[in-house]
Order: sequence, then structure tokens, then C-alpha cells
Amino acid sequence: MASQVPPSKNPTPYASRPLPPSPALEQPEDYKNTFRGRMSASKFADPCEAASKASLECLERTHYNRDECTDFFRAYRECKGKWIAQRKEDRMSGRDTV
Repeated sequence: MASQVPPSKNPTPYASRPLPPSPALEQPEDYKNTFRGRMSASKFADPCEAASKASLECLERTHYNRDECTDFFRAYRECKGKWIAQRKEDRMSGRDTV
């Protein structure tokens, strides 16, 4: 169940702000290894899980002030875009996707 606390409109103090996301968050893990590492095939396997968790942690630390987490959201979108492009390229070239 979602928290009933409204998002903060006050800026987070500088000392409490999360560090900027690392460039590694923009690179998806090898999705083939991600799917193979699971006990069963699942549509919920996500090679961008690290970027997803980092953006959620940012929201937690800034009391759900989305304006302070835009860099993390951008890193997650970049990661997802690269993952989708990689899968599309593999399908078009006839390589095994999983």
C-alpha cells in the first residue's frame, strides 16, 4: 500500500541529497544472462534493475520530491532504451534472445 504522506515541496538539505547517478546505471546488464539466471522465465526480469532501485532510493531519500531525482529517472530511461534496442537488434539479426 502506498504511503499517505504527500510529497515534500521543500528542497532536501545539501548534505542529505543523494549522489548523482553513475554512468554505469545507464548500461543494461546482459539481458540473456539476466533471464538465464532466474529459476523460471519471467517477464519481470529486468536488466535495468540497478537503475530502477537507485531511482526509488532517491525518491525515498528526498521524501518523494521528484524534481531532485530527474537524473536518476533519465538514467533509467536511457538504460531501458538501450536494452530494448539491443533486444530488437538481436531479433532482427536472428540471434537467440534468451
